[in-house]
Amino acid sequence: MPYGWLDFCHRRPKECKVPVLPAASVKLTAQNLRILKRINQTANNSIKPVSNFDHWGTMEDHWDYPVDGKGDCKIYALYKRKLLKEAGFPRQALLMTVVRDLDNEGHTILTVKTDKGDLVLDNLVNEIRPWNATGYYFLKRQSQQNPNVWVSINQRGGRPKTLSNVAKLVD
Repeated sequence: MPYGWLDFCHRRPKECKVPVLPAASVKLTAQNLRILKRINQTANNSIKPVSNFDHWGTMEDHWDYPVDGKGDCKIYALYKRKLLKEAGFPRQALLMTVVRDLDNEGHTILTVKTDKGDLVLDNLVNEIRPWNATGYYFLKRQSQQNPNVWVSINQRGGRPKTLSNVAKLVD
């Protein structure tokens, strides 16, 4: 479990003291894809990117919501997760995920489990992409059943490419 998640849970216990639930995926309908795109775009446009050090004065990971409209990748991913939960998406399909980005830097994204495969909501790219079209190296993510359990992935996500037609996946 990343330190930042543990710290987030101490500050926002209601987010983490949750029941274990069976794994669930989102049915990738045209409407759900529109919601995913809208929320991804809303979060990417509403948060000013700023590093942990410049924002919080610390190099330690600080995970939170964009309470002041600023943040790094964790803040974007948590905000997207929150908005999608409020839109009725199941918590078990909204997984905080730690990767190495194209520059081999640590980065956090939101993975959305769907019946058509895992999709990535990322503050570095406005387009929603399948996980295997990111070029990222996936390290770990939350368990679908319990957000306080993290599972190791250690898998490269294919060559980075823009997949402008995720809609082809929709029924």
